[in-house]
Amino acid sequence: MTTLLVASTGGHLAELYDLWPRLGLREDCVWATFDSPQSRSLLEGQEVIHIPPATTRDAMGAARNLLAARRVLRGGRFTRVVSTGASVAMSFFVPASRRGLACHYIESATRTEGPSLTGRLVAWVPRTRLYTQYPGWADERWRYGGTVFDGYRASRLATPRPVSRVVVALGTHQHFGFPRLLARLVEVLPPEVEVLWQVGSTRIPQLPAGARPQVPYAEMQQAMREADVVVTHAGVGSALAAMRAGRRAVYVPRRRCHDEHVDDHQVELASDLDRRGLVLAREADAVTFEDLTEAASWTVEASGAVAPFQWTDPA
Repeated sequence: MTTLLVASTGGHLAELYDLWPRLGLREDCVWATFDSPQSRSLLEGQEVIHIPPATTRDAMGAARNLLAARRVLRGGRFTRVVSTGASVAMSFFVPASRRGLACHYIESATRTEGPSLTGRLVAWVPRTRLYTQYPGWADERWRYGGTVFDGYRASRLATPRPVSRVVVALGTHQHFGFPRLLARLVEVLPPEVEVLWQVGSTRIPQLPAGARPQVPYAEMQQAMREADVVVTHAGVGSALAAMRAGRRAVYVPRRRCHDEHVDDHQVELASDLDRRGLVLAREADAVTFEDLTEAASWTVEASGAVAPFQWTDPA
C-alpha cells in the first residue's frame, strides 16, 4: 500500500508536511508537488514526483496537472491520495476517483469560514472525504480533524530580545506582490538592523539591498531561528515556518481591495492566529518598529505530543 501526498508548493505543502506525521500512515508515501527551493529542501530524502507548476485559478496549469496525474496514477501503485490543495487536488482526485482510489482533501487552515473554490469543486468528486481545520463550519460533509496549529504555544520572554536581526518574508506568489508592506518596512526599519529580504514578485521603485525573490527552505528556517523577529505576509506556510523557529511573527494580511490576493482569507487567518496569541497581526500601512520590538519579546514552542488528525479511511 502506497499513499500519494499531493500539494502545491508554499503554504499547501507546508501544511501537508506538518500534518503528515499525524495521519498515522504506516505504508510508503510518495509526494507529488512542484519543483521549487522549498520542496527540494523540505522533502529532501523523500520520494518526490515533480509536476508542472500551477498558480491561483490557473486553468491551463490545472489541465497540465491532470495529464501528469493520469501518468502518475497509471500502474496501480497507489491506494489513496491525500491533498491540502490547491488546484492540484482536483487534477489528481478526478483520475484517482475513476480508478477507485480513496481521496482525502484537507482544507487549508487559511479557510476559517468555509471551503475554498478548490474545496467546493472536490466535494463533487466521488469517493472524496472532506476535512476542515475549524470546528465552526464542520457539518455532515466536512469533518473537523484538528488544525495544523495544534500544539504550538506562545509565551513572553523573561528578557526581551533587542531587535538587531530581522527576517522579512513576503511569499513567492508569481502574480501577487505586497508593495505596501515592503515600502512600509523600508521606511520603519533602522539602517543598522540586519535584514534578510525575501520579496517574491514584489517590486517597489527602490528595492532594499540584498532583496531576493526566493530563499531556500533550509536557509530561511536557519535565518528565522537566528533572527530577533520575523515579519511576514499572512500565509499559512510563513506562520508555520516562524513558529517552528520559535518566533511570534508580525503577521500582515494581504488585502483584496489592493489587488494583493484573490480574496481576504489572509485577513481571517491573521485574526484567528492573533486570537490564539501565535502571531502579532498588523495592517501593512500601520506596522511600526515598536510592533517588531513587541513580537521579539515572545517565543513560540511546540507543547509536546499532538493528537492525531481525525480522519476516516475506507482503504
